[in-house]
Amino acid sequence: MSQVLLVEDDPIVRTAYMKVLRTSGLDLQTAADGLEALEKVRGGGFDAVVSDINMPRLSGIEFLRALRELSLEVPVVLVTGGPALETAVRAVEYGAYRYLTKPVDIEALASTVRGAAEVGQKARERRGGGGPGPGAGPLTPSAEEIALAEGFDDSLAQLWMGFQPIVDYGRRALYGYEALVRSDGPFARPNEIIRAAERLGRLTDLGRAIRRRVAHHAAAAPFGLLFVNLHARDLDDPELTDPEAPLSRVARQVVLEITERTALEEVSDIRSRVERLREMGFKLAVDDLGAGYAGLASFASIEPDVVKLDMSLVRGVDVSPLKQSVVRSVVGLSEEVGIEVISEGIELPSERDTLALLGCRLFQGYLFGKPERGFVPPRL
Repeated sequence: MSQVLLVEDDPIVRTAYMKVLRTSGLDLQTAADGLEALEKVRGGGFDAVVSDINMPRLSGIEFLRALRELSLEVPVVLVTGGPALETAVRAVEYGAYRYLTKPVDIEALASTVRGAAEVGQKARERRGGGGPGPGAGPLTPSAEEIALAEGFDDSLAQLWMGFQPIVDYGRRALYGYEALVRSDGPFARPNEIIRAAERLGRLTDLGRAIRRRVAHHAAAAPFGLLFVNLHARDLDDPELTDPEAPLSRVARQVVLEITERTALEEVSDIRSRVERLREMGFKLAVDDLGAGYAGLASFASIEPDVVKLDMSLVRGVDVSPLKQSVVRSVVGLSEEVGIEVISEGIELPSERDTLALLGCRLFQGYLFGKPERGFVPPRL
């Protein structure tokens, strides 16, 4: 667990920040001013510091400057209620990790501090796990690490969800929508922000942000299911099975679609976790069936309610007898065990018509609608 020092002279604000950061899974110590904080940090062991700027005895900027003069390179997040250009310049000059202004968005604070702690922890591990005391060696994150973390934070702050329709073509009706992550930040594409989260060890931050945004939109969703992508490692996040979590409150509307199934083997006690999710009302799905061993192997551990045919089977199915044979077999198996099958990536009417003749009825793809910011009706 990451070790973080919180420096804040206002006891009310300090208590509020403590609650947010401890809920985020951080091991927290506190200091009431810069002098007290300086003594604690000298002892080593902290992965990050979050500090107010306007404090008695020693301001946040003076505290940061003292750290750097002592060669203490722990990442520092500065928070201020009175932003000024001169203060920001000095913060950058002394190597602040981030500079936040009050009132601080709670999610932004938690995400930024976790990111700083991750950078500090990795830096400590590189130099053998020693504390950040004088002479112990620099803990300064590389320019690449700082740029990646800042880009991820900016992308997370500008995250939005695109909703792509899934149709019951047999009935010419809407079946549901898949929520697909997008961002107006530096990492605009889903694979970019996911790769950044993996490299920074912040898949939990990303997963929570996605689930909260989907929950926010759930009330406006038309009748039908909401498919939410879930990285296999999200199954280890205690918030996922917290009945008070935003998405848990709309669990019966939601299908959790497991991605990165090769990581399932890293999840402890997966069967009980999956069972707990079902008890809460969630349904489970696996995607990309037909893409390889991971898709088939996941059946044994997840026993999904829904599977998605991989795009490689859907594209060109109208001209491939082999693909048609595979799809026919999957449809037959799904009917036998009571699993719904969704064919995704459909772009051509000929693909749609062939799949319908093979017994498929649930379709997703650009032929019916692209991911949009709102719940746009499908083309049927």
